[in-house]
Amino acid sequence: MNRTVFLFLFAVFGVLLSGAGGCRHVAPAPAPSEAFTNQPPPEESAQQVPPAASAEDEEEVYRQLRLLSRVMLVIRRDYVDEAKTGYKDLIHQALAGMLQALDPHSQFLEPEAYQGIRDETQGEFGGVGIVIGVRDGVLTVIAPVEDTPAFRAGIHAGDKIIEIDGQKTEAFSVQDAVKRLRGEKGTSVRVRILRDRETLEFTLVRDTIKLTSVKGARMLEDGIGYLRITQFSEPTADELDEALKKLSGQGLRALVIDLRNNPGGLLSSALAVSERFLQKGDVIVATRGRGLKDRQGPVRARRRGTYAELPLAVLINRGTASAAEILAGALQDHRRGILAGETSFGKGSVQSVIPMDDGTALRLTTAMYYTPGGRLIHEKGLEPDIAAPLTTAEWQKVLMRRAQEETPDPTRKEPPEAEGAEAVDVPLERAVDALKGILIYRQGRSAPTGETR
Repeated sequence: MNRTVFLFLFAVFGVLLSGAGGCRHVAPAPAPSEAFTNQPPPEESAQQVPPAASAEDEEEVYRQLRLLSRVMLVIRRDYVDEAKTGYKDLIHQALAGMLQALDPHSQFLEPEAYQGIRDETQGEFGGVGIVIGVRDGVLTVIAPVEDTPAFRAGIHAGDKIIEIDGQKTEAFSVQDAVKRLRGEKGTSVRVRILRDRETLEFTLVRDTIKLTSVKGARMLEDGIGYLRITQFSEPTADELDEALKKLSGQGLRALVIDLRNNPGGLLSSALAVSERFLQKGDVIVATRGRGLKDRQGPVRARRRGTYAELPLAVLINRGTASAAEILAGALQDHRRGILAGETSFGKGSVQSVIPMDDGTALRLTTAMYYTPGGRLIHEKGLEPDIAAPLTTAEWQKVLMRRAQEETPDPTRKEPPEAEGAEAVDVPLERAVDALKGILIYRQGRSAPTGETR
């Protein structure tokens, strides 16, 4: 056996049998590539040591490693293009295939991709603004990021990405697609999508993607406020506090939280936001997996929220995923918020990012998320309390009207055309009606005995 291969196998064999692994679990920020990876809270980042292998396991490990070494040697000796047969290239490709075969969200991350994960959670990165995942084996848009090239071009949640720059995506992993969609500001990429049996093609010009978490904070009527959380990143909780402080100064009595097309983000951020609205000790989410780290029990609110008594309604749709589903599920199960809209996406698996010593990393599915009431989120989603679906055309009108209201065109002399003005946001109307009823009920309960209201 080639000495280099032997030394490699010896090292791997020793790692597998000892359980030392040379790696540690961390909770860096997840990537919008999936896209947004859910992470265990930072305090749960202790190293895990797997149990010692049995004699039978040792023999099986060695048998399979011998097969791997033989295949590598055959490729090194006989493959037509010698430039592609370096040991590093072969091993990295084998690792990428190994992780990709497990599930659509597990990945082997090259140093550049791993660094990209870290960069994205700082709130800015280069690309077109599409958050993607895999649904039924097909690359699927979870949601376009607001105020990005993809959003402005009309990419929708649920669109199937079938080609990128002329390359079919059947064999693409999420990371493959992300790598091709990213690039320098000003460069373009062609994306072909399938939407309701119709094929559409978009040419998107890449831009710097700045992720603002909380938008559109305003008072609606009768003391009912509104705000949108577009994704969960490091600044989200602070942005939320600022928005709520502003609304409270305007007489806030109830709140609509819009999570539509929120693809998720940092679990730690979603936990911090949840704590604003829950009682101390309330369960926010539970994870269930094989590792000891994943059996620690539910994550609970560490303190009583400042707005723990504020009536809430939460808007969801099929673009609501991951960390956004955790927030919505916690509020629904604790009867803290009424969910209105459509069934959410159903992305509730935990991906732990595990760095290796050489600068690469693994993104590995280690557990599933469950709501406080024990409901599995993954591939099921959350059902709204008030079903209020919108057609694609209706949703586009709502988005147009919202953009006109929140970012008015200073050059426009005339009011918006009727197309945007005609938009009726039925889920928002239903949520406001529900909150009005709650406020009336509360007002009646607080009235003095014998007084009619």
